Amino acid sequence: MKANIGFILMMAVGFTACNQEKTIEPKEAMTIKPYPKTEKIGQQDDYFGTTVEDPYRWLEDDLSEKTKAWVKAENEVTEDYLSQIPFREAIRTRLEKLWNYEKFSAPFQEGEYTYFYKNDGLQNQFVLYRKKGDDGKEEVFLDPNTFSKDGTTSLAGVTFSKDGSLVAYQISEGGSDWRKVIILQAADKKIIGDTLIDVKFSGLAWKGNEGIYYSSYDKPKDASALSAMTDQHKLYFHKLNSAQTTDSLIFGGSKTPRRYVGAGLSEDERFLIVTAANTTSGNELYVKDLSNPSSEFVTVVNNMEKNHYIIDNEGEKFFIYTELNAPNGKIVTTEFANPTTANWKDLIAETDQVLQPSSGGGKIFASYLKDAITQVKQYDRAGKLERDIELPGIGTAVGFGAKEKDKELYFTFTSYINPGTIYKYDIASGKSEIYKESNVQFDPSKYESKQVFYTSKDDTKIPMIITYKKGVKLDGTNPTLLYGYGGFNISLTPSFSTSNIILLEQGGVYAVANLRGGGEYGENWHVAGTKLNKQNVFDDFIAAAEYLIAEKYTSSEKLGIAGASNGGLLVGAAMTQRPELFKVALPGVGVLDMLRYHKFTAGAGWAYDYGTADDNAEMFAYLYKYSPYHALKPATNYPATMVTTADHDDRVVPAHSFKFAARLQEYHAGENPVLIRIETNAGHGAGKSTQMVIAEQTDKWAFLFQNTKTGFKEIK
Repeated sequence: MKANIGFILMMAVGFTACNQEKTIEPKEAMTIKPYPKTEKIGQQDDYFGTTVEDPYRWLEDDLSEKTKAWVKAENEVTEDYLSQIPFREAIRTRLEKLWNYEKFSAPFQEGEYTYFYKNDGLQNQFVLYRKKGDDGKEEVFLDPNTFSKDGTTSLAGVTFSKDGSLVAYQISEGGSDWRKVIILQAADKKIIGDTLIDVKFSGLAWKGNEGIYYSSYDKPKDASALSAMTDQHKLYFHKLNSAQTTDSLIFGGSKTPRRYVGAGLSEDERFLIVTAANTTSGNELYVKDLSNPSSEFVTVVNNMEKNHYIIDNEGEKFFIYTELNAPNGKIVTTEFANPTTANWKDLIAETDQVLQPSSGGGKIFASYLKDAITQVKQYDRAGKLERDIELPGIGTAVGFGAKEKDKELYFTFTSYINPGTIYKYDIASGKSEIYKESNVQFDPSKYESKQVFYTSKDDTKIPMIITYKKGVKLDGTNPTLLYGYGGFNISLTPSFSTSNIILLEQGGVYAVANLRGGGEYGENWHVAGTKLNKQNVFDDFIAAAEYLIAEKYTSSEKLGIAGASNGGLLVGAAMTQRPELFKVALPGVGVLDMLRYHKFTAGAGWAYDYGTADDNAEMFAYLYKYSPYHALKPATNYPATMVTTADHDDRVVPAHSFKFAARLQEYHAGENPVLIRIETNAGHGAGKSTQMVIAEQTDKWAFLFQNTKTGFKEIK
């Protein structure tokens, strides 16, 4: 009997030991290969009497063999460092397991078919499927995974004709913003006509079954198409089965130069609606009556001071979203016969919350942001409130749009701890039901996500949402990632990230600050973070870090910061202004040279947010002071930094990251690694293959955990 008890106890102990989570500790002594010796040239520029050195200007030439050799050398240093991290492969394995679940989009009806996107788990790109009726057999309609061997050619937009019989779709190769457009017969997927090329920053709009409207620039011929400045965005009409060279110029060009021109048709296809802008905020608005072949464009708004767009029409009556005299947005109506602003009538008045409207089923859906959290109200077309739509919780709800005759629509609800769930909504009754739930391996009940308000440098209250595992002790020892953006009127609302599970299940903290410059509180909040107010954004971010440390969520030795694009600028500015505050910095595809950003691709259109160094002496001095590339100081101990960019990024060209990394490596005086990870055959971010995303996220978390001295618990 005793022997049996001993055997049982021994087996129990052995079983328990086998099921304990194994912790892989960070490596004590990491080695860093010598950084490449980046050549310096004697480049000087004069700005209003101030001489500015730019010794790494040659890295702006993305076509040169010297630049390619530098990229190769830098990647070798980075890979050598990352390959030493003992839990790198364990993180990759865990991410692949987390990613490997079936994912769906909300369905949409086109002609006889219901279409939806699906990814079986680890497919590089989502596949577009279709079926007839609720019980029809699913069939693959477009599979981007077959577009290229390495999964780097992505589906970048699909637009059907009104009757669903024709479809035009865009593809992006290697992540570039330059697109190709292919037109098919939906029934048999037969290609119609030639492939359109050199299409950029464009939606597609069908005119009956006759052809499509699209936008583009003249592609640079004597310079790199990935970095050369682009101007004069033009709207064209392509008639089916005709040569692209014969496409008609509809709007834009030298007579009406614009950097951004977009077009769409009213659902009844009577009106062509055109927006024109020379920055990312504010636009002119025009309409053209397509029922009258001799009609000209009619001006609705003739200046670019505010944002406006038409959300619906009822015959000649337009329903317009506008920020004119309403920085949080409102909805007005006007008539085609005299549509200018003097004749606008308020339909849904401005409120204290930011409005983001849509329409469907003959209704108007007013989606509001209250402290970055979604609230949705349903109105009839007379502006009468029909109901507040009940949402599943506190988070972000998107998708309240449908066709005029639809009886139901689909919306997706998500938060930092709620994987995206798709709901079917009955427009008449207001009832919602779950359509598809996520199968990701994540238990929301084990985590909490709370909103706090902290005080920035000038006493402005800033919201931040902090997410972590229940039971985490606030003792200053938790690895933490602080994320921000703060620009271009873009709102950071709660959304679930499979990648972030890696941090949360290890007991880490994920924090997102809603900085000025974003759109969370309307246009006034946006403007408070632009041009000569841009420092507010950096102050807000730095104050968020100080709050997390003061409240003992973390400490400087455990704190990482991350952001991409404009958020990459944010990280670059924060780490150069307060290098001692952060242990890890992850600036992604960042705008890091603020004196020259407007000289590449469509960068000049960002001037509303940034201003340019050519504007005046005051604007130059302001940009020069915070520009991350120029703010780096010799003999300074910077945080462990991994700059990330991609060789095909033609929105924020990689030269920003190249020059910043080169100078950072020159000036850095501490032992922290300062690396650059350059993805090849990839762009600004959209359309990356699943394997690319997993590899990038693996390296991000491995770098963070290694440099915050955080062990990684293997989870089977």
